[in-house]
Amino acid sequence: MHPRMPNPVTVLPGAMRPLMKIVEVARQGGVPEATLELVHLRVSQVNGCSACVDGGSRTARKSGESEERLGAVTAWRETPYFTDAERAALALAESATRLADRQDAVPDQVWDEAARHYDERGLAALILMIGATNLFNRLNASTRQIAGAWG
Repeated sequence: MHPRMPNPVTVLPGAMRPLMKIVEVARQGGVPEATLELVHLRVSQVNGCSACVDGGSRTARKSGESEERLGAVTAWRETPYFTDAERAALALAESATRLADRQDAVPDQVWDEAARHYDERGLAALILMIGATNLFNRLNASTRQIAGAWG
């Protein structure tokens, strides 16, 4: 396996700092770190970004996430390992990632459940993390970045 080219943020290094700043700001929105890590992982799974699935799993493990929960993220609806707040964040992550799957990309039911668990700052943090992850997934998938290559 070989990437098509280096990651675009290494080709145009001025891009990395603002992208990482979005993630940094998202981490200041009051959402638990574990939830943001799960959101990042689920978005990356939906998008099939092996580099971000690998990296996200590693980061989550270092943050203390259990193998049991990491292994169950793909089936979060059918497992007992997640809180209602985490489920709401994962549902929002999936809807905001699969924008073209339905006419109403993020249905009121999904939004309202997320808003029941997170205040406006928390919702902003989740949306920023979802958006940043989607961008990183698109950079990596388009250029076929290799899982594990970033350390």
